[in-house]
Amino acid sequence: MKFICPLITVEDINVSRLFYEKLLNQKVKYDFGENVSFESGFAIHLRSHFSQLIDNKIITKASNSFELYFEHDDVDSFAKELKNNKVELVHNTREQPWRQKVVRFYDPDKNIIEVGESMEFLSFRLSEEGKSIEEISSITGLAKEFVKESIAKMKKSENKICT
Repeated sequence: MKFICPLITVEDINVSRLFYEKLLNQKVKYDFGENVSFESGFAIHLRSHFSQLIDNKIITKASNSFELYFEHDDVDSFAKELKNNKVELVHNTREQPWRQKVVRFYDPDKNIIEVGESMEFLSFRLSEEGKSIEEISSITGLAKEFVKESIAKMKKSENKICT
């Protein structure tokens, strides 16, 4: 058996598709009209059509029981973009106990979306704050080797941007 993708139901396929394409930079892989799959591995399905496929069972909206998770290393600027687009936040940008910056918000159908900085970037950010590899590993629960490699990778990509 092979897992393929999560699927969420939406009231208006066009509104949701635009939300994911424009705000979250998702690229459509397949568009079947009432079902749209994105290259990143999730799909949206028109709620009224999906309900028919499951014998007209009730589909509860806004249950807060799951989220779709994305990564973006500049969470603060992304949160400003959300506010500029009047997107309803679950909460403002915050740090998780392991110091990762995240913001959670609702899509047009009240599904929770989380955007957090990558663990590689978190390692780099904490090193830029003066934390040692051992401290970062202790704070985040990440392996020291992962932390060390992440910092080196981010410094290398930072140097490419600066040159």
